[in-house]
Amino acid sequence: MADTLAPGTEALTLRRGDLEFDALAAGPADGPLVLFLHGFPEFATCWRRHLAAAGRAGYRAVAVDQRGYSPGARPLNTADYTVAELVGDVIAFADELGAERFHLVGHDWGGVVAWPTAAQYAERVASLTVLSTPHPAALAAALASSAEQREALSYIRLFQTPGAAEEALLENTAAALVGLFEGRVPEDLVADNVRRLSQAGALTAALNWYRALESDGASTDAPAISVPTLYLWGTGDLAFTSGAAHGTGERVAAPYRFVELEGFSHWLPEEAPEQTINPLLDHLAAAERG
Repeated sequence: MADTLAPGTEALTLRRGDLEFDALAAGPADGPLVLFLHGFPEFATCWRRHLAAAGRAGYRAVAVDQRGYSPGARPLNTADYTVAELVGDVIAFADELGAERFHLVGHDWGGVVAWPTAAQYAERVASLTVLSTPHPAALAAALASSAEQREALSYIRLFQTPGAAEEALLENTAAALVGLFEGRVPEDLVADNVRRLSQAGALTAALNWYRALESDGASTDAPAISVPTLYLWGTGDLAFTSGAAHGTGERVAAPYRFVELEGFSHWLPEEAPEQTINPLLDHLAAAERG
């Protein structure tokens, strides 16, 4: 666990069937629920600053080590990592926490999961906030039209190759895995992420999210969003181009705000907490007011 979690951050265990998920929480137990979903290769700790801020604002802020990242939720079958299963996990988390309605926040792969969750469960999602990851239909359009976007995501082919990806990322004391963070993420978080993903079976489980994509149409065909949505994107993002980012608003049929962060990278939760927390809290408050 990263060393610098805010005072008052709690450890929780959430369950879906026989799977057990590790989670971090802050704020009053009876506050409106805000669920935070991390990406690859991160854990719930990437949200440590956001959890503390949302908790101080009176929300029940919960970030989960998702399927494959929690040791107790690490099925061996690649088919258990489809977006449909991951969306089911999110709803199970809300159920376990007793929230009929909740706010949803996602980054990177957490965004890939958050978009269809909000689309399919609009009656339960009070608001949606996504960092970095464009709406899947906007990304699909960019991939079809932009060689730049196709090149930006070309690493996925390696990640989908069993064995080769694990070897490439972990060799030389995980130099390539460390390099993914571009020097933009605090060193204690990088070290903790690498330590945890170096444990037996952990990196394969995390990469199974990519490997399940090959048979998972849900990841590229999320419908339009009908809940209030905040989307934040850094102009230095190496994975998602401006075309996909700017096309995202066309996929939201609800109040929508796009925040473009000049010079910031893909790693917005860790690199730009100050620049992302205030828009998030404003968005949550507006949704609560209705």
